[in-house]
Amino acid sequence: MKVHLRKKKLKTGKLSLYIEFYKGTQTLNTGKIKHLRDYEYLQLYLIENPKSTAEKMKNQEQLELAKQILAIRKAEVYQGRYNIQNDKKGKLGLLDFYEQKKEERYQSKGNYDNWDAAQKHIEAYCPTHITLNDVDVKFIKGFKKHLDTVAVTKSQKKLSQNTKHTYFNKFKACLNAAFEEGYLKENYIKKVKGFSMGESKREYLTADELQKLASTTCTLPLLKRAFLFSALTGIRWSDVNKMKWSEVRDEGMDSENTPIFRIVFQQKKTDGVEYLYISKQARDFLGERRGKDDKVFKGLRYSAHMNMQLLRWCMHAGINKHITFHSARHTNAVLLLENGADIYTVSKRLGHREIRTTAIYAKIIDKKMKEAANLIPKLDLKMD
Repeated sequence: MKVHLRKKKLKTGKLSLYIEFYKGTQTLNTGKIKHLRDYEYLQLYLIENPKSTAEKMKNQEQLELAKQILAIRKAEVYQGRYNIQNDKKGKLGLLDFYEQKKEERYQSKGNYDNWDAAQKHIEAYCPTHITLNDVDVKFIKGFKKHLDTVAVTKSQKKLSQNTKHTYFNKFKACLNAAFEEGYLKENYIKKVKGFSMGESKREYLTADELQKLASTTCTLPLLKRAFLFSALTGIRWSDVNKMKWSEVRDEGMDSENTPIFRIVFQQKKTDGVEYLYISKQARDFLGERRGKDDKVFKGLRYSAHMNMQLLRWCMHAGINKHITFHSARHTNAVLLLENGADIYTVSKRLGHREIRTTAIYAKIIDKKMKEAANLIPKLDLKMD
């Protein structure tokens, strides 16, 4: 689109300044060519034949103001305003643009991984010749349908509700950026409703169940120590598995003669550094200190055998739940909230970036709800 400053002579003899937005041509059914133009009248006027110095200065002021507005309008057109994108920008391939946006997130490991995972499904749906000019509501709805009915995981299973939600949101973020940067003439993604977030079941152990488990023998003592440590601290399997003794800090006593223990580690999932205080009992599960580069839980490995032993351990303890190692982390969050920890503290201990992630655990807790049912005094009345 071309943008020009124009003048129109009025009956009064003055010249009205306006901006012309030339949008190109359209071929009508009759075969005639129609020129597409829009106009913006600036309410600025010039005297056609100025005579005095004052008139000349007034003309100069009006013209300079009109040129400033013209510069702003040209910038807005370049950024994608007026429902017309820069022609050269629109010819950029969608897959190329997505790749650019993904690489901008390289420093954010978790987010980058999600963008990378979503890209595989976008590439499966989108032909390589598709440009940003080709994107419209129908194309976006087609990708949503692809995620819902065609896309599968590596194990050939349908995508979960939350996975579809995540992948479509990355696609949405890409198209939002395309519009904001002037590659799309219209923000089509706003016209397509995304996937709602599903609530996944978070299996956890009650305090009584955790006690039963602690009192029951496990055929893999190393697994037992690691699981109970995770339940007492909330640390993920990936961080428990890689933990080295250099991350374990025995920091002496506080003013009340209570021993202080901390774990200082970098979360594998988020790359964030955590400074986590742990209880003496949790520290006891780690055993005697060894070399700083030695693994704390040396020999611990993720395997189908280990998962089976974990389930058998639970069964021997009389726990009929599908418990995984990650259930220890869920257990920690629920027990903290049930025993009076505020949600902000729990969020920080778990290393969550957003409080809403921690808020999911609040829905699990029913202990306080049960107590609340009996808070109202019993009524002394007679039924008719």
